[in-house]
Amino acid sequence: MSNKEEKPEGKESSWKDFIYNPRTGEFLGRTASSWALIFLFYLVFYGFLAGMFSLTMWVMLQTLDDYTPKYRDRVANPGLMIRPKNLDMVVNRSNSQQYSKYVQELEDFLLDYNDTLQEQNVQCKEGDYFDQDGPEEKQVCQFKRSQLRQCSGLADTNFGYSEGQPCVLIKLNRVIGLKPQGQPYVNCTAKREIPLQMLYFPTEGRIDKMYFPYYGKKSHAKYVQPLVAVKLQLTEQDYNTQLTIECKVEGSNLRNNDERDKFLGRITFRITVTK
Repeated sequence: MSNKEEKPEGKESSWKDFIYNPRTGEFLGRTASSWALIFLFYLVFYGFLAGMFSLTMWVMLQTLDDYTPKYRDRVANPGLMIRPKNLDMVVNRSNSQQYSKYVQELEDFLLDYNDTLQEQNVQCKEGDYFDQDGPEEKQVCQFKRSQLRQCSGLADTNFGYSEGQPCVLIKLNRVIGLKPQGQPYVNCTAKREIPLQMLYFPTEGRIDKMYFPYYGKKSHAKYVQPLVAVKLQLTEQDYNTQLTIECKVEGSNLRNNDERDKFLGRITFRITVTK
């Protein structure tokens, strides 16, 4: 007589029967018809949710305009940006490989401002907003890179970096519908006791009203922002010293003193030039 108690037939394979039971035809405890009903329910359920989502999105999109934002209760104030796009620059005027990245970035950025391209745009009247009606593609006022003169990269392909007097380009961020009041201009100051000599192009760092308003990427596909170039007139005493320079938009109603946003109407960058 065996000491081990005999197990009921099929006891050892009960877990296999749960996966598939050949006697009942069940898979994971359900018959094929049961699984078909569950699949059909979720297919209808999620299909209904997807259809309802698509319908609500379609209805919402019908209320939007491809050319004009739906809500423009208050036009935001623009921020300032610089090119080269680096807020902490180190320039070794004797090493062209070191500053070549800044020169190349300026050259690439100014390609859209080439005179041959800008001559295809409209010669606008200075001092007046360039308002345009209708949904068609808007015209663009000329802004030729030659207006940047010593910082255009035309006469001096190194933008002053090889002579230790680098150029920095400043631009306003695009804001649809913006019409700055007054006579906006860019003013830069070095945060030190002795003033730093700078040259501005266009003259006095002016931003003409004819480049406003901006109508959006779709309507104003060829739009280019007005630029202000600042050439730092560094001397021997300014080399090997980190200079902190703050540039602001002044002469208009554009905000430039919000302590919560350091880029609203102003920008601060640092530059060190070595021999």
